[in-house]
Amino acid sequence: MITPDFSQTRTAFALAMSFVFLAPATQAAPPLVVEIIVAKATEENQIISLTGEIVARDTLMAAFSTSGRIESVPVDQGDKVKKGDPLAKIESLQQEQALRSAAAGLATEQADQLQAIENLQRQEQLLERGATTRINRDNAEDIVRIAEGELAQAQATLDTATKALRDTVLIAPSDGTVTDRMVEPGQVVGAAQPVLMLALGDGIDAIFTAPEVLLTDTTTPSPVITLQPLDGPDIQFHGHIREVSPLVDPRRGTVEVTVEVDGIPDGIGYGDPVRGSATLAGVPRIVLPYTALTATQSGPAVWVVSPETMAVSLLPVTIDRYQSGRVIIRAGIDAGTWIVGKGSQLLYPGRIVNKMDLLQ
Repeated sequence: MITPDFSQTRTAFALAMSFVFLAPATQAAPPLVVEIIVAKATEENQIISLTGEIVARDTLMAAFSTSGRIESVPVDQGDKVKKGDPLAKIESLQQEQALRSAAAGLATEQADQLQAIENLQRQEQLLERGATTRINRDNAEDIVRIAEGELAQAQATLDTATKALRDTVLIAPSDGTVTDRMVEPGQVVGAAQPVLMLALGDGIDAIFTAPEVLLTDTTTPSPVITLQPLDGPDIQFHGHIREVSPLVDPRRGTVEVTVEVDGIPDGIGYGDPVRGSATLAGVPRIVLPYTALTATQSGPAVWVVSPETMAVSLLPVTIDRYQSGRVIIRAGIDAGTWIVGKGSQLLYPGRIVNKMDLLQ
């Protein structure tokens, strides 16, 4: 009796089944119909918008040179003032008393000087007649010199008291606008403590904090900046960049940019928030729809089609920036390269595609 070799039978069966299952895979897959885009470099202008604040070009922090209690503040935020207008006043009772005392002291010293001069003149007459001595005459002259010194000191004291009384009133140094009021009547303030903020002259600026990367890019902003108030987007006015701060905020990585406002519409004042927009003239870049972008372990990439074989392969790219519905490529793709758009999610290296939907 012959016993069948089951091990050989199983091997033969497995080999037969493998041919059955592998037969469809060995057949060439039909070309996949995808969207193919011919890469073309175009100049993409970028519009940058930042939020800033309207400020005065020239400002002054008004403060008293002495401490005291606020008696009155006749101006308020937003008021227009003329040169010489009083802005604030502190109680001046002590200064008034000091002025009266200095005036009385000056009058006394003037009288003493006049008396010393008359005594000198009398001594000189007596000396001519031989009725007095040279020592007495010289002593009278010394008294005159002393009186002159005391009179000068009294005059200086009066001048100081006059200035102290004058300093109890803040005076506008020129025409301007009150942009901030920091004190109220009855409040005690110290010397040099800010009382009012003044905007001097008619110059108006807008201050923005821009990311440092915008200023280190190769693109150059347009000279004209379009400005719009946040609460009135239909209102537009313009300005131009006047100054870029050389200092970078170490915490935020921003730079302060000052825009000189050419003309401000009615209803917009100091402290109002505005939006400033500038157009950056871009360098030629490859622009692709977002559907063309895929990801690899090393970073973003696109599927490239060989015009000769219509086979695809992955090409790493460097992204410049993302926009709605599209991607701006900084490097990695040459103009004229065939790129797969829609349908890239179904690809693998070497896959053959159809160029029926070739787009320029």
